[in-house]
Amino acid sequence: MKNKGWKEIPIGGLIVKAGNAEEYKTGDWRTFKPVRDESKCSQCLLCWVYCPDSSIKVKDGKMVGFDYDHCKGCGICAKICPKKCIKMEK
Repeated sequence: MKNKGWKEIPIGGLIVKAGNAEEYKTGDWRTFKPVRDESKCSQCLLCWVYCPDSSIKVKDGKMVGFDYDHCKGCGICAKICPKKCIKMEK
């Protein structure tokens, strides 16, 4: 499938297919990325609760990493972490 040129895209950024956010890798917008020190993490999951991009990966009730394809690097997870185990790195 050929990408559409700017003249072929609907005005206003119309979403023609619901539920297609997964297709857009918005992590490329990021300047800083979150990095977690697993030894300090208490698994409180506040990072998961507050992440506006749903970029915290959780498995079996535990944080297992970040979805860097969709994380925009806002830093909310690092700010909210009570153990300060998440740092924002370039």
